Amino acid sequence: MSLTKLYFMFVRIGSMMIGGGYSMLPLLIRELVERHQIITEDELTDYMAVAQCTPGVIAINVATFVGYKVRRIKGAVIASLGVILVPMILIVLIAALLQSIAGYPIVQHIFAGIRIAVCALITASVYKLYRKTVVNPTTFSMFLLAFLLVAVGGVSPVFIVLGAAVVGLAWGGLKRC
Repeated sequence: MSLTKLYFMFVRIGSMMIGGGYSMLPLLIRELVERHQIITEDELTDYMAVAQCTPGVIAINVATFVGYKVRRIKGAVIASLGVILVPMILIVLIAALLQSIAGYPIVQHIFAGIRIAVCALITASVYKLYRKTVVNPTTFSMFLLAFLLVAVGGVSPVFIVLGAAVVGLAWGGLKRC
């Protein structure tokens, strides 16, 4: 894949990035897995997990991982620049206008509608990841425990991911024995 094609693919992905990294998961699946077949859905799941644990915005981290896989350092830089172009322009425009329009009821209704749509996108992404990842009683137990620790216990997601990595490592080690 050419650097130009990689760049514009991530410009398109970045332009649909309302709501953050998880809300763009369906678009990432469609573009990277189904349409261009650059990565597998399992790789995307792994990239999302690592992107969640590393500093920075999930979308940029995923773009960097995918770009690196496709064209190494140049690909990582180009994909990262592509995914931030449209959001950066929009943020600057919104920041310039937000102070003056935030109080209008129509703007508040627009944002309420956007929040609902983003919630639906995130829910759909979680459901898809759940179906793909939670495949037996052990993975369901890990899912339920992680969910409860974060949602009810207020435990940092960083500790959940690190703990899950240790459990996965131990579980993989036990399977080999």
